[in-house]
This record gives sequence, C-alpha cells and structure tokens, in this order.
Amino acid sequence: MKSLHYIALFICFSLCFNCSSSDDTSEMPIDGTPEPEFTYFPPTDGSDTWETKSISDLEWNNAELQPLLDFLDDKNTKSFMILHNGNIVVEAYMNGHTNATPWYWASAGKTLTTTVIGIAQDEGLIDIDDKVSDYIGTGWTSIPLDKENLITCKNLLSMNSGLDDSLGDDISPDNLQYIANAGDRWAYHNVYVKLQDVVSAASNQTWNSYFNTVLKNRIGMSGAWFPIDDLNVYWSNTRSMARFGLMISANGKWEEDQIVSQSFLNEATNTSQPLNQAYGYLWWLNGKSSYRLPQFQLEFSGELVPNAPEDMYCALGRDDQKIYIVPSKDLVVIRMGEPADDINFALSNFDNDLWEKINALTN
Repeated sequence: MKSLHYIALFICFSLCFNCSSSDDTSEMPIDGTPEPEFTYFPPTDGSDTWETKSISDLEWNNAELQPLLDFLDDKNTKSFMILHNGNIVVEAYMNGHTNATPWYWASAGKTLTTTVIGIAQDEGLIDIDDKVSDYIGTGWTSIPLDKENLITCKNLLSMNSGLDDSLGDDISPDNLQYIANAGDRWAYHNVYVKLQDVVSAASNQTWNSYFNTVLKNRIGMSGAWFPIDDLNVYWSNTRSMARFGLMISANGKWEEDQIVSQSFLNEATNTSQPLNQAYGYLWWLNGKSSYRLPQFQLEFSGELVPNAPEDMYCALGRDDQKIYIVPSKDLVVIRMGEPADDINFALSNFDNDLWEKINALTN
C-alpha cells in the first residue's frame, strides 16, 4: 500500500464522505457469553446521537487521560475512541482531523470482508470449506489445477493459501504462484480479496452492493470502498469504525438484529490454523504463546501485545489503524492516523506502548 496515494484520495473523497451518516459503537464477548442487556447502540438514522459515559462514573483514573492524549498526539494520531458497553468514554481528534473526516482502514478493513463472508455463509450462499474455484471458476491462479483446487475460502480467511507472498499485492492469475500446498504455510497475502469475488459470484451482486445491504446500512456506518493500486481499501469516519467494532463485540448483533452469527464470530476470533496461533479469520488474537507477522517466515515467542488483556482480539492495519476489542473489560478502542513511528504492515511497538497508557487510565 502506498501512503501517498491514501493522502491524495483522502482529499478527493472528503466531500462525499461528509455527506454520509456518522455514528458508531462498542463491544462484547465472542466466547459464547451473551452480551449484557445494557449494551448501548447508537441510532442508525444518520444523527450524531451517541450516549456517553464519564471516566468518573467508571472509576477510572482521570489523571491519566491527558498523558494518554498527549502520547497519541505525539504519535501522529488522527482520532481515538474508547467505548465501554457501547457508550463513548473518550473521543478525541487531533493533527487536523475532525469527527467527519474520512480516513483509510488499511488492513484493519480485512475484518469487514471476514464479516461479510460470515453473513453470506449464514444466508446459505457459500460454505467457507468449499474451494474458491467452486465460486469463481478455475484458472484464478497460475498454479496447477490440482493445487489450485486445494485452496478453500477458509484458507484465504486464515492466510494459509500456499501462494507466494513475495510477489506483491497483484492478485491477477499470473501473479498468484505456487510455493506450498494450501494449509502448509502461513503468509500474509492480499489474495484474501478474492473472497470479495466469491461473495459477488454467490450473491449475484457487486461486492459494494452486497456489503452495503447486509452490513453497512444495517449498523448505520458511513464510508465506501476505493481501489488503490491492487488493493480495495475502506474509508470512513472514526465513528463508523467504532460502530463496526461495537457490533462485533456484541456477538454480531445490533440491538435485536443478528448481523452475523455468533458461531461464525467464535471461529473468526479464535486460532484458525496451527501455523500462527495469533491469527483467526483475518483477526489478530492476543494471549497466545507465539505469533507470526507479515513478511516473515519466523515464529516469535510470547503474546502479540503483552500489555493488553489476554482476551483482546484486534483488526490491525498499515500505519497503525487499530480496532481493539476486549470482552473482559467491555471495551472497544479505535485508533486512526499516520504511522506512530515507522511504516508497518500490522503490529508495531506502538500497540504495546499504547496499551500501557490505556491500562493506566482504565485500571
């Protein structure tokens, strides 16, 4: 992904996004525990209504709020939110950003694709255990047919397709080449975007149309998908990212509307394959004994984010776009902005440093 392209598109798209609705919300356990009845959901009527909760009501340490905000400002943050049971506790905009300004989700938006895949499976349109070629036909890669037919939709969700990740983000057939059998190698790869083609073929709709109908409009999100080079990137305001995080944390529900099944989310937010304990269906998982990272064929010991709660799972995007969901603390945390330090593809030192500051506030 190219940050300069993001910034150019940001200027071009601001006007159309500012006409969209802007709202979002918080969290809940994906471990089979029912969401608390008092989880708050903001209205989906396009208003700015969103209930708040004070730091003092939660008995958090108010003296640690300003150090957290100063840290975020220094780390090139554009926006930051903390939700507790759906209520806004902290909402801050900095470095020229506003509550109406769109920003790119980068790879944090992969989890939007995950969710829509889950909805399509709930509707009986697809089965993630089916091979990808069942939906988009054969020849979508340049590998031998017997190897291509090993690749299932679940492999794309789990990043273990076996396709060569060293060839860049281009997902044309010529650039999708064999390196291992599906299931035998974990590698962060843009080929997951083929899942959007699967949905289009199965639903007989465009990806954008199906996405808007089954997810975006039902939870009152603003934003849109934009192709950037070989990527399909979601842009929205910060509250829309928070709305998505809230729905996921509420076990896939928005008020009484089950957007995506809890059973699918349980799969999505648990280890999906044996190669990377800290990876589900395009979601990153804390609290595991080891993890792998994009662009490396190495296994690292320890938790993904040691300072964060063990049950946290998260959507991580290039340049430190973050959705953190913590069931045990009823929290959803959102961060959008430029890279805190160096350009990165998912995890960075910023995650651990940020959670040190969040802990000081919330503990």
